[in-house]
Amino acid sequence: MKTLKKIILPVIIIAFASCEDVVDVEVQEGPKRLVVEASLDWEKGTEGNIQTIRLRESTPFFNTDTDTGVIGASVVVTNNSSGDSYIFADQGNGEYLTTNFEPVLEQTYSLRIEYNGEVYTATETMTPVTDITRVFQDREDGFDDEVLEVHVVFTDPEEEGNNYLLKFQREGDLLPDLEEGEDEFVNGNEIDWWYEIEKDEDTHTEPFKPGDVVNIEMHGISRAYYDYIKILISQLGGVGLFESTPVAVKGNCINNTNPDNYAFGYFRLTQVVKTSYTFVEE
Repeated sequence: MKTLKKIILPVIIIAFASCEDVVDVEVQEGPKRLVVEASLDWEKGTEGNIQTIRLRESTPFFNTDTDTGVIGASVVVTNNSSGDSYIFADQGNGEYLTTNFEPVLEQTYSLRIEYNGEVYTATETMTPVTDITRVFQDREDGFDDEVLEVHVVFTDPEEEGNNYLLKFQREGDLLPDLEEGEDEFVNGNEIDWWYEIEKDEDTHTEPFKPGDVVNIEMHGISRAYYDYIKILISQLGGVGLFESTPVAVKGNCINNTNPDNYAFGYFRLTQVVKTSYTFVEE
């Protein structure tokens, strides 16, 4: 123990002393890659015919340039069963739009992108979602019994293998919170999913209060997308001193022309239910 203390003490002194110096670190830049944001979400109660796919190029971590939209690409989605194809027209700003998409539950679709002489493809199935049956507020189930939380209640279908992506965004907040779920241990049961916001003085984040409105989305997602988004959500939580460094997570978009030049992002097709809740005085 004495020997260990003798080793640790000089290390601590050196660490604090080094904080006084400014160190310029040259960050290695990777190759630019195509980033595919192809989330075809079909809200229940709508036709789902208007869909947008976004393409851009990746940028270095410290680059503040946000004008990286890709133009001039060819983007087509095909229903593998019917053979119907839907052309996504270039809008000149990195967005590609179609107004005649026909979503069919449990049908498999293929995405094909041609860009810079290379062909990218991906395949995914339109995944259904159950209905939200009730939304209410409480203080009992969260990490802090003095903080308001919102509860989303739904019944998981009897079929095994249902996966969910829930998005919560309080009106006025810049970004939503994402949470993923599976039915491995709750298959066929009623599920009460709660969500709270904890106070964070560093980010000036405050818990829910009466009058706050939270918008809620629940998506039915494939198992492959569940595995993908679970990793991304874990990385969104930040990196601590002893946590693993986030790494690039490959999606399902494959470069058929040059496999080494793979794309980031994902091609997903989900059915989604949306609702909102306004917190009230108790």
